[in-house]
Parts: sequence; C-alpha cells; structure tokens
Amino acid sequence: MADPALTVTSEVRPGLRTTGICLTVALGSRADPPGLGGLTHLLEHLVMSAPVDGRSFGARAEWLGGSVNAHTGLEEQQFYARVRAEDADEVIALLLRAAFAPDLSEAAVAAEKAVVRRELVTSAADPNEVVQDAVLAALFPGHPLGRPVGGTPAGIRTAGPDAVRAHHATRFRGAPAHLAVVGPRPPELPRGSGPPPGATAPHVRPEPLPPTAHEDPRWPAGFAWVCLGARSPGAGDPRRPDYDVLAALLGSSPSSLLYRRLRDELGLGYAFEAWDRAYTEAGAWRVLVGVDEGDGTRVVDVVRGLLADLAERGPTEDDLGAAKRGLEVRTLVDTEDPLEAARSLGVRTRAGTAPWSPEALLAATRAVSADGVAEAARAVSADLITVVRPEGRRR
Repeated sequence: MADPALTVTSEVRPGLRTTGICLTVALGSRADPPGLGGLTHLLEHLVMSAPVDGRSFGARAEWLGGSVNAHTGLEEQQFYARVRAEDADEVIALLLRAAFAPDLSEAAVAAEKAVVRRELVTSAADPNEVVQDAVLAALFPGHPLGRPVGGTPAGIRTAGPDAVRAHHATRFRGAPAHLAVVGPRPPELPRGSGPPPGATAPHVRPEPLPPTAHEDPRWPAGFAWVCLGARSPGAGDPRRPDYDVLAALLGSSPSSLLYRRLRDELGLGYAFEAWDRAYTEAGAWRVLVGVDEGDGTRVVDVVRGLLADLAERGPTEDDLGAAKRGLEVRTLVDTEDPLEAARSLGVRTRAGTAPWSPEALLAATRAVSADGVAEAARAVSADLITVVRPEGRRR
C-alpha cells in the first residue's frame, strides 16, 4: 500500500521488461528562500546522493543495472529511474526513503554543496545555459520565475544543514507528490514511505507579474547565443497548444519555417530550437539560435519577420499540418517510452494536482487552427525580448 498522501499512477504494459519510475514533487527553484538561491537544487542533489543504509539511492539503483537521474525546474522536482522490472519494487522503496527521509547530516550537506558549486561554475562558463537564465530574468524581472534554477554561488555557500532540513521538512514534505510507474505489473509500495498525511496544499502562491525588461543586445566578437522570448499563457490555459504549434513552426525540424529561411535560404544558422513552457502565472515562449560574428542582427530580423508574417496571415495549411504532426509524433514517442511516459505524467499533471492525458494533448494539438497560431504570433511579437550571451562591450 502507498501512503495516502502520495498520489500514485500505475500503467501496466505486459510486454515490457523494464519499468519507468518517476517521483515528481511540486517544489521548484521559485520556492528558494531569500538569500538561499539554489536551496531546492541542493536538496535534489542530496536526495540522489545522500546515504540510504550506507549507499546513495543513485548508486544502489545503478548497482542493480538501472539508470537514474533528477531534475529541478522552476516549479517541480523529478527523481526518476529505469530499471529491470524485477527490481522495480526495491528501487521504488529506496527512492521514497531517499526523498522523504534523507540523510541531511552536516557531512552530507557539505559534500553536496561542493558538488553544486562546481556545477554552477561549469554552467556559468557555458553561454548556451547562461542566455536561458538571462531571458527568464528579463521576462520575469524581480519575480520568482526569473530566478536562476540552479541557484547562485552565494546562496549555496550560505545554505547550512539547518536551512536544508527546514526546507525539506516544511516545503518538500509539504508539497504535492506524485509517483508514476510504467511497467509490466503494478508496483508493491511500502506503507508510510511518502509525505505526511495532509501534505497536499499547493506550494505556489501566484505573484503579480512585472513588465518585461527590454534592452538592446550587445553583440560580442565571435560566436554567441541569442534567445528571443516572450510570455505565453500560464498552465491550464486553453490557448497553450497554439503556442506549442507556433514554436514548432520556428523549431529545428527541416520542415519548419525557420529552418527553411535561416538554414536553407540564408545559411545563417546551424544550431537553433524553439519551445514553450508553462508555469503558474505565465509561460515562457523562446527561440534559441547560435550566431556567428556579424550575423546576429540578421538572425533576429529573420525571426521577427517570420513572426510578423504568421501574425498577419497565419500559417499555410501545409505548414500548420507539418507542425501539428511533428508535435503529435513527439507526444506518441514520449508516451511509448516507459520512462518518458512516467516523467510526462508527473510534469503535465503538476505532481498529480491537475487532470491530463496524452489523448487530451493529442486532441488539443489537432484542434489548433491557423487563426489560433496567428493570435499567438501577434501576442509574442508584441512584447518579444532579445538576450545575447556572451555580451559585447557597450559602445
């Protein structure tokens, strides 16, 4: 039996030999206390690496031949594994113990703080990652959604064992939690392994959104990453599929408008992608392009021009169909893979607090119209920001 405070979804697929497991906790980096940026990210590391009867969850699951990983987002954490079906119950028990009763000793916290600090240094040296933090900071200036997900070196230095324990006891264990298991048989879950009864109050308190921060890009000498972004509708808004299709129309597929214009016609881009993510107050729609020296302004003009065309006329029937089919296949691929199916359930249901199914997503995607995409393009164009990293000097 599972703990009654832990929402569990089990999908039985008799033909599988492996099982996908994902624990999603509705606690993300936006919940970091003032001055302790990165505390939630540090807690993710401790769940994976702190000892459980002498060896970490990650080490024990991989000793059994599985593969494990974890992720901290703005509004959720995920801890996931893919293991042999016969090991699933043991790995689930280990994961729940690691998550809800971790070793948060001074030694464990100190060791993982050192690892996180090095991770932040590595990320700070990668302009691809820096520009994505920077565009969120510009879309949501001074707002919890604009905080760097990984945290800050100062915040990690300040976080001591007492702060970690308090964050785990009050925020992590008090947040909605959802366990998704996709495998050949239902799991046998240990009683009392989840959060305490009643720990399902929403952890996100919506906050007013400030104006976006616009700034003229400063182009450096040499290669750079440019990210163009705009706010989109928040989680649960029925317009969200329109923005997903708009991103697909400007994505990295050879069928996309951006690929054909930027790469095939002009030869201005090799690495680029577009995507949209939903949060409580709003979403964030983005296009990321790697640009060579001297090409940045032209690339920005191409993206803005395509958005303007879509805003005025909408996509053609052929382009709209290609974008929708691409999203449909992506959904099907994620659904067919047991681990990705488990992860999608956790994120899409917001840790078990919102209804969602792959069938509903497919139906919503198929229903997107050219007019809906045009309206999304108009909204994105109206408040589009441009961020470049590394930055050049001011002239």
